[in-house]
Amino acid sequence: MNFMQFLKSLDDLLYEIITWLVFYPITLWRTIRQPFVMMAYADSELEDTAEQQYPDVLSPPIFLLLTLLLSHTIELALVGQSSIVADRRGLAGLISDDTSLLLMRLLFFAIFPLIMAVALLRRRKEPLTRDSLKPLFYAQCYPAGVFALVLGIGSLATQMQGGPAFRSAGLAIILAAFLWYGSLQTLWFARTLAVSKLRGFGIATMTMVECVILFVLLAALLA
Repeated sequence: MNFMQFLKSLDDLLYEIITWLVFYPITLWRTIRQPFVMMAYADSELEDTAEQQYPDVLSPPIFLLLTLLLSHTIELALVGQSSIVADRRGLAGLISDDTSLLLMRLLFFAIFPLIMAVALLRRRKEPLTRDSLKPLFYAQCYPAGVFALVLGIGSLATQMQGGPAFRSAGLAIILAAFLWYGSLQTLWFARTLAVSKLRGFGIATMTMVECVILFVLLAALLA
């Protein structure tokens, strides 16, 4: 790669990153307002060429990553260094800085869209392949981003030095995050599997329990 090609690549990278300032809030707002529309959009855009995908919003994995980055930045501003980074015992020693902590959180929250996508394929009795899993995983990344952000805000509120009032507010926010995410998954399973909402609720509940158990197990390894 000659110098001019390097400058062109740098120019494209800089433009891509700076446009996140515009398209991140747009993606977040649209996901909050119309989560099912965004999930369908994430699926349909994969049919286009790579250059034409997601022209007016962020791609789902990038949206999830930036949401966790935003949540992490808020945590650093309000609470300070994470206790996981500050206390490097056990497997937590693998997390030596904020970058590795962010990547670990990305892995944690990617569990939710992954397990949801696998659960749908399993109940459709479709083969589990990279091609069959990808559109469902991408669709799930949008609501997972909102879920992670609200959950992070609730968790931060419980850590703030404001007494029982802050802890109660934080727990209420965490509960609201689970209720919103669980309701969305209930409707998603009911619609995509053409089953009743009660059946969709049962599937969503079982799948969320699986996600939380795996999430907790991974977190326990870092304790």
